[in-house]
Amino acid sequence: MRMKGVARICGSIAQAGLIAGLLAVAALGAGCSQASNPATPGPAAAPAAPATVQAAPASISAAPGEVRLTPGPFSDRVQVTGVRLDGASVHGRLAITTDVSDVLALEVRAAFYDANGKLVGTGLFEHSDEEPVSGGPHIPSNDGIDFVIASTPADVPVSAAVLTIPALVNE
Repeated sequence: MRMKGVARICGSIAQAGLIAGLLAVAALGAGCSQASNPATPGPAAAPAAPATVQAAPASISAAPGEVRLTPGPFSDRVQVTGVRLDGASVHGRLAITTDVSDVLALEVRAAFYDANGKLVGTGLFEHSDEEPVSGGPHIPSNDGIDFVIASTPADVPVSAAVLTIPALVNE
């Protein structure tokens, strides 16, 4: 009697497993059947939309020569030092503070303002770095990245700048 009870339980478990497996195969088959049917083409996949970058404010309150970093999704992962405004360009150095890994891609945008706090131009700094192809060891460094961002147009007097970091990829 005891063996019959065990056999009955094992049979029930096997049946439940078989049913679950068949349901999984049926669900997978239903999902794949539409994709493999060339007679019913679906809409083309839309290309990935570029990340949206918030536009620079039309005006700000800033002291002459002031350069500030706007808080954003990456500003807590970096340290910007040596920032200075030199004519219609902003200079500085950016280093990763959260870990010791190389920066693979970086984008720093600058909005330039005149003495009245009115937006007069914008500029962009882009950096990309890939691992060496030589097959040698890749040693991450965190020396920082020097950047210079020139205002466009360049012939407008600039009094202040606001930096944003819309893209940062590190190892």
